[in-house]
Amino acid sequence: MAFMRRVVGAGFLAGILMLGPVHHSLAQEASEGSRKVLNRVAPQYPNIGRMMNIQGSVRVEAVVAPNGTVKSLEIRGGHPLLVQAAQNAIRQWRWEPYPRETIESIEIKFKP
Repeated sequence: MAFMRRVVGAGFLAGILMLGPVHHSLAQEASEGSRKVLNRVAPQYPNIGRMMNIQGSVRVEAVVAPNGTVKSLEIRGGHPLLVQAAQNAIRQWRWEPYPRETIESIEIKFKP
């Protein structure tokens, strides 16, 4: 019984570790959804991220209002030290007007 708890507990812990934030980023490249981006603001690479040589991607889903401004953001993955920089930049982006809200998938890549 105790052996079984340890095996199950170890499997559970391994599963949790695999779900944690894995990706890192400095934003030089970005991909977006179907709407055309009119104004793209590059994120500021966090100093601590640069010192630690953290790189990778931050994936975000943005709800964009009909007027082209960001209504809300949801982080889909990325290193915690880089997420805030990506969010701050994307909140300043502007898309072309559209008759309704859209959800735009964005990936910001960070490279020191």
